[in-house]
Amino acid sequence: MDLSHVIEAARAASLKAYAPYSNFRVGAAILTGSGAVHTGCNVENASYGLAICAERNAVARMIAANADDRRIRLVAVVSPDAAPCFPCGACRQVLHEFGCEEVVVLDASGEHERCPFSEILPHAFGPEDL
Repeated sequence: MDLSHVIEAARAASLKAYAPYSNFRVGAAILTGSGAVHTGCNVENASYGLAICAERNAVARMIAANADDRRIRLVAVVSPDAAPCFPCGACRQVLHEFGCEEVVVLDASGEHERCPFSEILPHAFGPEDL
């Protein structure tokens, strides 16, 4: 799978975000072990704690799509409103649950930055710790 395709899918998802309160739109695209791409965007709520991030929406779509393809090779996270846009702590924990190997974000110039997942969530707690 071409990385530019995954980044573009995240960019397209960000434009569909529902962010009337923060005006901070985020899109995420997950590339699975089989090469499938699943996207999500953030969805805010007037009760702020009920908002859900783009990355977790993409994970939910991945889960609903195929019970046999739930390993995340990488996630691309894009915001037209800020760069770079790394996953929040809650999203990092959810991504770890599904073995995310790499995070890709865009810098201010639009170039992509690739980070091994272990660098953005060192000493992660996961299923292997239970």
